[in-house]
Amino acid sequence: MRDLKDPTQRHPEKAARPETIRLKKPDWIRVKAPTSAGYKATRDILRENRLVTVCEEAGCPNVGECWAQGHATMMIMGEICTRGCTFCNVATGRPQALDAFEPGRVAHAVDKLGLAHVVVTSVDRDDLEDGGAEHFAQTIRAIRHRSPGTTIEVLTPDFLRCDATALETVVAARPDVFNHNLETVPGLYPEVRPGARYFHSLRLLQRVKELDPSMFTKSGVMVGLGEERQAVLQVMDDMRSADVDFLTIGQYLQPTPRHHAVARFVTPDEFSAYEIAARGKGFLMVSATPLTRSSYHAGEDFARLRAAREARLAGGA
Repeated sequence: MRDLKDPTQRHPEKAARPETIRLKKPDWIRVKAPTSAGYKATRDILRENRLVTVCEEAGCPNVGECWAQGHATMMIMGEICTRGCTFCNVATGRPQALDAFEPGRVAHAVDKLGLAHVVVTSVDRDDLEDGGAEHFAQTIRAIRHRSPGTTIEVLTPDFLRCDATALETVVAARPDVFNHNLETVPGLYPEVRPGARYFHSLRLLQRVKELDPSMFTKSGVMVGLGEERQAVLQVMDDMRSADVDFLTIGQYLQPTPRHHAVARFVTPDEFSAYEIAARGKGFLMVSATPLTRSSYHAGEDFARLRAAREARLAGGA
């Protein structure tokens, strides 16, 4: 039986990569270990429903804070990804068959946690003809049925090897926010995200708006991977050309010595400068801090995102 707690079995595609020296984390990137009663209560609900979260699988530094408030990002379609991105801590390999009962269990957990806003993401499933699009749609519908007042944000794969109808299936299920992360600048894709294509991901976000102009779109990048500032600014321009509403920028953290190395830790002042630049380019919402992640404070940010659109529409009326 494969032990996913063992890095050599969790990331077999990285076994031949040389280990790199890990930079010491600065004070602004440190977080406390999770110990609160709220954290444990959230963990127990997730365990009872046999659910996987990206919070744990990707080693998110904010898991203690988010779970203490009952917020967890559901990761559907298993815990094994068909891609081997060099930045990612999610296990790589051949996934198991889809669990037809998973959408119902996710919906039950969302109800039990009393979530006003939920983020649902997944591993890449290149083994499936539709990349898991119908499974996403079933999960959205199950949550809507069980918790009609809960707003839903999806963070999807790129559906790179799928027919165009895959994306249409997810959009037709009417999530409130459609998120797909570009992750990094295009020049680093061959090293950081070798199984993906930058302009395909960008086009995916653009197509969401073409299919449903009212749907909020969101994307994010990591910094500290070796990118230049100008390249990040160009990604912002590309996103705005695709009419992306919400941008997240966070510090990349290296999961193990065999993952892509941290080139440097970007300072809080630099993150503030990125936020100012992004707001100047027309994003409705920007979150740019060292600990920013796609689903960090997603519920509060969604409320602000909706308010920002209403204010912009009122100002243009």
